[in-house]
This record gives sequence, structure tokens and C-alpha cells, in this order.
Amino acid sequence: MWSAGVTRGADGALRVAGVDVREIAATFGTPAYVLDEADFRARARAYRDAFTRAFAAIGTEVDVYYAGKAFLSVAVARWAHEEGLRVDTATGGELAVALRAGVPGADIGLHGNNKSDTELTRALDAGVGRIIVDSLTEIERLADAVRARGDGRPAPVMVRVTTGVHAGGHEYIATAHEDQKFGLSIAGGQAAAALLAVLARPELELRGIHSHIGSQILDPTGFTEAARKLLRLRAELATESGYLMAEVDLGGGFGIAYLPDDVPIDPVRVAGELARVVGDVCGVLGTPVPRISIEPGRAIVGPTTFTVYEIGTVKEVTVDGPPAFTRTYVSVDGGMSDNLRPALYDARYTAALASRTGSAEQVQCRVVGKHCESGDIVVHDVFLPADVARGDLLAVPATGAYGRSMASNYNHVPRPPVLAVTNGTVRTLIRRETEADLHALDQG
Repeated sequence: MWSAGVTRGADGALRVAGVDVREIAATFGTPAYVLDEADFRARARAYRDAFTRAFAAIGTEVDVYYAGKAFLSVAVARWAHEEGLRVDTATGGELAVALRAGVPGADIGLHGNNKSDTELTRALDAGVGRIIVDSLTEIERLADAVRARGDGRPAPVMVRVTTGVHAGGHEYIATAHEDQKFGLSIAGGQAAAALLAVLARPELELRGIHSHIGSQILDPTGFTEAARKLLRLRAELATESGYLMAEVDLGGGFGIAYLPDDVPIDPVRVAGELARVVGDVCGVLGTPVPRISIEPGRAIVGPTTFTVYEIGTVKEVTVDGPPAFTRTYVSVDGGMSDNLRPALYDARYTAALASRTGSAEQVQCRVVGKHCESGDIVVHDVFLPADVARGDLLAVPATGAYGRSMASNYNHVPRPPVLAVTNGTVRTLIRRETEADLHALDQG
């Protein structure tokens, strides 16, 4: 759950990359997202190396795209690219961040189920390496936009398809079942129609097919089943049209540990299983093995980061049974504005005292935020020392993915900073918002 650089000193305080969390809190305030840069880079390399080795064994290459929607900043995009990853973006705003980081357009992909004309134009201007189209109407809009430019360069396209494989956690993050907004159905025939529609437009270059089956997936079985369906679709298109797509994107969604009993997905294991299935299926189908791409986001950035809070109000609440019991409510100076996932997905986290260790007995606690909602829960259940008190620091691990990227200003609370720690130094990646920032948007 924690980054490799997190340790607890003899005095009981947490340290990350050699820096005491109390020092971080005193200098930068709380709440704050604390990111271990070396750990981020190591996880990026782990995915790059595992998939490169596994697929080299069956005679093909892999492109690893960092899924920026998990968390994106200029520095993070730069780190990912320096470690040999490309960058996947889901909006024009994310594309702008990747470009500002110096990532070449050719190493960027653009997703989105409802891309605007402005976003498509920006992608074409930047020369992005692939635009993942998500509907039949988008195919026509994009082709028309390319033709209007008149420069003769076709846009590189992948078609997002839904495989019908349901994997992952909460329903809202399972993205390959039929009744949802993403992609074009294989079973319903829309995927095949979209592929033929791309081939019919000379303004577009069909690079391949793309699938994303869900998020926070801890069992590789879903990935292998989706791969089988994608490879069959690829072979069927080749038979019907004579065109064999060069690339298949197997998506992301690789799960991490949020709780002590969670077993994160192992990149070496999943890469090996996927390579075996891809090689076997292509052998049966009689088709060459395609170039593969994947899109880990949470698996790279999630465990690199913890959120540090200061504890405020602590009170005991009697919970009706049977049997009745006492729960200690521990309020912190953040909440659903810096981590929406517990309220949105019923996501579960754990927590630990960060400024000391406690010698008192452990009691059942619920960590809650400061917002005006009873559902403003940070950690549903965790055992903390009975002497937990106002002024203590509390750390919640594995908040690097979808913490800052989903953060809001609910109740006019400014969003926390993102702080990168490396080699004993701390620097600000994204500064803390201020009330002045909020007032600047309010035109009165």
C-alpha cells in the first residue's frame, strides 16, 4: 500500500525518501498529497520491462502508455516519458499538460467518448500518435476535419471496442459491458462496422483496435479473455477486407493494494499470461502477432502517494447492535474534496498515525472529513490507538490515483498541494490552492 521509500523511524514518525512527515506538514501544511518520485519511476520501469520481455519472447513489441487520467502533472508526464513510457490522455486539457511537459505528439494518445472539434483539432495540430475513436459519428467528423486541413496526412486511428468482458471493482469503473457509454460493441456488430468505416475514409489510417475492460482488476483472467476476442475480431476483419491491423491495445485497469489483505496484480505475471494467450491465439488463427500496447495508470501512480492530514475533532459514537459497540470518529482537515472515491465508489482505504506510534490499545475508528455531508468518509474502518488526539498527523496510503485528479472545491475548500519527495528533498509539483484562487474565478 505504501511506496518503497516510506519507513517509520525510531521515534515513530513516518518518513518518505528520508524526509520526516512532520517536517513536510510543518513546511507545506495539511492536507497534502506526498508522492515518492523514485517509486513512481520504478513502477513505470517495472511495467515497461515486464511487458517488453514477455512479448519479445513471442516476437513482437509493446508500447506502454501511462494513463494520465489517474494523475497528471507536467513533472509526472515528463517522468513517465523519461522512463520509456508514452502518455495516454482523455481530454484536451490532459493533452495540453503532456505537450507542455515536452512529450512529443507522436508519443501521445487521445481518448474520449465525446471529443469536441477543438480537441480533435488540437490532436491533429500536435501530431498525436493515435486518436482512439469511440463512435461512428466521430469517425466521420474526424475524417472531415482531416480533409478540411488539406495537408494530405491521414490521422492515425484506433477503434475502441467493447468486448463484453466485465472486470474490476465498482460498476462505475467496469467499462466493457454493453450497457455503458464507451466503445463499439463486438457482439452487436458496431465494432466491425466502425472498422470498415475507417477503412472507407482515406483521410484515416487504421492502426488497430483498443479495449479497456475496467479498473482496479486483480485477476488477469479478464485481460486474457478480452485479448482472445480482440484477436478474433482482427482476424475476421482481415478475412473480410484484406486489411490486417498492426496493433492491439489491451487497455489498463491493473489493480493495486488499498487494504492490508489486497494482493496487487503482478506485472511480470500478467505480462507473461497475456503474451502466452496472444501467441497461442494468433497461432490458431494463422495471423501474425500484432504490436501490443497497454495503459497502466493507477498501477504506477497509486501506491507512490499518501495523503497526510491533521486530526481535529475526535469523538465516540455508540452504534446500535446487536451487539452495540462504540466507534471513534476521527475528523481530519480534508475529506471528500481531496478523495472522492469512498463517496463515489464506496472505495475502502486504511490509515496510520504518521507523527508518532501509539502505546494505547487499538480502537475501532472511522476517519471522516470536514465537509457538510454524512457520506464524507475517508476511511470506513480502521483500528487506531485509543489516545489518538487533535494535532496528530494521519496518513492514508495509495491515494496517488484519482485523488488529486478528482479533487474539488466542495464547500469552498482549496485543493491540497502535490509534493514530490526524492533523495531527501521536497518540491512542489502542484501548489496548494488559496482562497484568492477561488475568489479569482468569482466575477461577482
